[in-house]
Amino acid sequence: MQAATATGVRSELGRVVVQVPASTANLGPGFDSLGMALSLFSWVSMAPSEQTRITLVGDHLEGVPENKTNLIYEVAQAVFRKAGVDLPELEIGIRSDIPLTRGLGSSASAIVGALVAANALAGGALTDDELFQMATELEKHPDNVGASLFGGIVVASWDGERADYVRLEPPAGLEVMAAIPEFELATKKARNVLPEQVSMKDAVFNVTHSSLLTAALASRRLDLLARAMRDRLHQPYRAALIPGMETILREATGHGALGAVLSGAGPTLLLLADTAQIADGRLAAFVESVMAAEGIRVDARWLKPCLHGPQVRRIGKNDPEMGLDPQSYLQSIQAEVGV
Repeated sequence: MQAATATGVRSELGRVVVQVPASTANLGPGFDSLGMALSLFSWVSMAPSEQTRITLVGDHLEGVPENKTNLIYEVAQAVFRKAGVDLPELEIGIRSDIPLTRGLGSSASAIVGALVAANALAGGALTDDELFQMATELEKHPDNVGASLFGGIVVASWDGERADYVRLEPPAGLEVMAAIPEFELATKKARNVLPEQVSMKDAVFNVTHSSLLTAALASRRLDLLARAMRDRLHQPYRAALIPGMETILREATGHGALGAVLSGAGPTLLLLADTAQIADGRLAAFVESVMAAEGIRVDARWLKPCLHGPQVRRIGKNDPEMGLDPQSYLQSIQAEVGV
């Protein structure tokens, strides 16, 4: 493949804008192997430029670098190198409605957005599988990136060399409450509390429950979720970091939930329910009261499983929207409803 110049790519594509869904990982027992895309989004705008400029839009990007150490820029350059494309200078715009360090896959969505946007500028040189392998290598586990890349529910594995996945369609009528506490919890800190070894009894418990959960989701057996989503591998050890978690996970089904788990490394808690529970209001009131008793404010918002992966829009050089700066364009985008 011949290297493309910045001028050549600009004349063909102009700008690409990629919308990426958030994700939740583990779903209880499926540690580093189960993920689900959620209807909360980030956006990456990318175009060739004479000089690299990075624009941050929104309230969830505090501390994100605005130079070439930015993750989006670095991942894009990795794509270009693999594709044989030379685009050292980029105009990048980033908007995220996904809170950072809350267990909702913010880093995975950034990685996937960068990969897909750069690949679009490179003319689609890399396959979906190549993007998945790169994303997994960068994230070090495949569940979040797999869900953001393919949508729906993803069952995935990674042996340190290759990642594989199977995508499942989420059961109809499944609603997701994300109870997002006001405090952050770094993934590294949440992983540091995990033991180096677990008992054979606990290992078997998780293998059986992860298998049951996967089968229940695939066969729409929502009645099994409460028992299938139990975990002994990571949630008991992380509970001390998240006041109120044990109570919510233990009692949520008594207030209308189908099941409740820690979302990724936390601190967000995820409660699955059917559509009727949205109007009921009992579940949200329960979660808010438990967290309030711990002195913690929580944003309890209803989301849906997102059925699609990244959505790519190409803006040609003669398109009127090409004249908008990334901040104006990204601020004008309305988030999807009912995906």
